[in-house]
Amino acid sequence: MTINPYRLTLSHEEDGSTRIRADQWHLNYLKAPEAQKFSQGEGVVVAVPDTGVDPHPDLLRNLLKGIDIVAGGVGDGRRDQNSHGTSMAGLIAAHGKNANDGALGIAPKAKIMPIISSSSYNLGEADDLAAGIEYATLNGAKVISISSGGGSNTRLIQAVRGALAADIVIVAAAGNAPQDSGIQYPATEEGVVSVGGVDQQGNHASASVAGTELDVVAPAVDIYSTSYGGKYSKGTGTSSATAIVAGAAALIRSKYPDLPAAEVAHRLTATAVDKGPPGRDDEYGYGVIDLVAALTADVPPLGFESATADAPPGSGPVTTAVAEPAGNDGGDGGATARGLATLGVIVAAGGAWALVARRRRRGDDPPPRISR
Repeated sequence: MTINPYRLTLSHEEDGSTRIRADQWHLNYLKAPEAQKFSQGEGVVVAVPDTGVDPHPDLLRNLLKGIDIVAGGVGDGRRDQNSHGTSMAGLIAAHGKNANDGALGIAPKAKIMPIISSSSYNLGEADDLAAGIEYATLNGAKVISISSGGGSNTRLIQAVRGALAADIVIVAAAGNAPQDSGIQYPATEEGVVSVGGVDQQGNHASASVAGTELDVVAPAVDIYSTSYGGKYSKGTGTSSATAIVAGAAALIRSKYPDLPAAEVAHRLTATAVDKGPPGRDDEYGYGVIDLVAALTADVPPLGFESATADAPPGSGPVTTAVAEPAGNDGGDGGATARGLATLGVIVAAGGAWALVARRRRRGDDPPPRISR
């Protein structure tokens, strides 16, 4: 097992509560205040299998009872001796102290289901992560945010695929460099949206791994959030980017409650702003998430042959056969699921990504539209 290399520093609440909002640069970068005029995540439960979630004052109203899965655990998930899980939960659904003070999440009215699946050292086993995903699947989660990655085994693979089949959006971290040489499981699973990171200038974050499975990117450098004991944290890695994308998925699921999970993930990739070489690439995936466009654009459905052309008047969604998720060998050799704080992926049930032709957006392009 490997200690989580996520870089994290803490500041005391009395020193940071009034300035934390200004330090959260990713909110303005992603136009979160504008996006929250359309949705704040109401009615959506986001499961966070991690080190647990401390009942921070900026998060308390949105914190449900969960479960403690690690060996000897008897709690309800609402404790955290590491800070990682509390930081991720805050990025998703912190409500702050008021309109201007305290930490704010991307979806400040979503609910957090805390699941302790990693130790206080942010180490974890594949079976514990699998059990956390199984619990979330059976207890009403609409989004699962997995800011960890590493090896897999048969149970974990089955749990991930079961959640996808249950119409749950799964967000998983791609991995952290240089500790990881490539994208980690479950971000590599077909249907999971794999999340990488960018810095304050919108460029590829050096802490983020690259790879062919990468779907989208989000802010991942010097990201401020909640911590245990009423404190605040600052971290760098794809863990933070993953939680941010999970918050975006919660916004979409709240605004479009009947939209299948695969279409939620498709909306994130179809409205992403292209970076790097035109089209999908290994450092940026389909691009940087665009919260406002994801909530407002008229997005062609999955399977639509071309996202650049208007559909014929009166046409409806195009039905496309969904591919069987790519198999993992299921070997137990990588049974350790490491709690990498830089990983991030959104999983969408049954999404056949390779079958969909998407027009990529440049930064000055309007959101995609289609008449239907």
